[in-house]
Amino acid sequence: MVRVPHLMRTAGGVVVLVTGTALMLGLLSGCGSGGDGAGKRAAFPPSARPSSAPPSASPTPAPSGSKTVNPQEKWDGKVRILGDGSTSSTGPQPHQPKPLKLKPGEKPPQFVVFSWDGALQGDDEQFSHFREVAKENNAQMTFFLTGTYLLPKSKASKYRPPQHKRGEMAISYATDQHIRDTLEQLRGAWLEGNEIGTHFNGHFCGAKGGGDWSVAEWKSEIEQSYSFVENWKTNTGYKDLPPLPFDYRKELAGGRAPCLEGQKNLLTAAKSFGWRYDASSPGDFQIWPSKNDGIWNFPLQLVPYPGTERQVLSMDFNFLYNQSGDSTQGDPAKYEQWRKLTRDSYLNGFERVYHGSRAPLFIGNHFENWNGGIYMKAVEDVVKSVCKRDGVRCVTFKQLADWLDVQDPQVLAKMRELDPAQSPDWQSLVK
Repeated sequence: MVRVPHLMRTAGGVVVLVTGTALMLGLLSGCGSGGDGAGKRAAFPPSARPSSAPPSASPTPAPSGSKTVNPQEKWDGKVRILGDGSTSSTGPQPHQPKPLKLKPGEKPPQFVVFSWDGALQGDDEQFSHFREVAKENNAQMTFFLTGTYLLPKSKASKYRPPQHKRGEMAISYATDQHIRDTLEQLRGAWLEGNEIGTHFNGHFCGAKGGGDWSVAEWKSEIEQSYSFVENWKTNTGYKDLPPLPFDYRKELAGGRAPCLEGQKNLLTAAKSFGWRYDASSPGDFQIWPSKNDGIWNFPLQLVPYPGTERQVLSMDFNFLYNQSGDSTQGDPAKYEQWRKLTRDSYLNGFERVYHGSRAPLFIGNHFENWNGGIYMKAVEDVVKSVCKRDGVRCVTFKQLADWLDVQDPQVLAKMRELDPAQSPDWQSLVK
């Protein structure tokens, strides 16, 4: 579905300007020197810390140790079909853990968020596969839907991308069958307690991409993200399919921008829609999150690369570049080695905070078979390794925002000052 990337290098970092899957790449380097994003700071000296400023389905159990949330908004028990029948109001989302304030002296949970950019059910059926992986491992995940994956190519003119021709996209339109399959997965994923976020629409990067868009243009892109979900029946003509079981206007709480570009204007636009978090920051150390202009900032993170003092951003494309360069299909003889290195990098990041600051770990990925699918396999290895451990909660970004919102801001500020590997005296820190 996605065309091969074109890479543009910058001093101290690499920006991938693709027709499809562009991301800021964290180079495997010791001390960063200049450049943008993660290239500025590619190592985490023990004493260095960044500033803290800145309808029904089969029942699915909530993750172990969680409680079902009582609806904060009263619901009369009636299902309501919305708009053209593409979506519906079915009450509070099932299987949501109740956010609880830390008790005095309590060690925080170790949160891990697995997120997926694009969220298309393609021929390899990775969306449905990872739903099962999540269920089997007491996990819930965030699926960032590309809105135009619900828009048939025959209706491409309905998409009006900022600074581009009508109907233009930097990625391919989904086939009709993939649209139907993706709708089925979105329905099931939400009923299982997973989050449906947004990866926006056209996936434009570089010149005339999100980094060049005004606040008004970002608002247009966001509004269209809603529209493609709310009007898929009209756009596809699939009258035989049931509505999605959620009101997207209420459910959508955040997203990740293509190429991690344009966050400043995106945040201003997102506030007008009441979003609660953004996952578009190009990278940071493993520290407790803070708010950026009133919105929780959930960046990709630098994790230790095995056998070195270097670090790499916690997303598949960054490992891909550092392992096989410009090629998405490198030397097959190295696949197993690369898979292990990727898996162990994530686990290094996990172990560092699990036994240290307990800062959340964020892992991003795509449903792509790059280098034989090793990056998806590596993520699956990590899910199976960590999500059932004592004190670990594999949650969605939205659920993490819920938990952060009920904590004492002063306690969070102190936690934000911790180095990733620093295990404090929780008795004195959490009061």
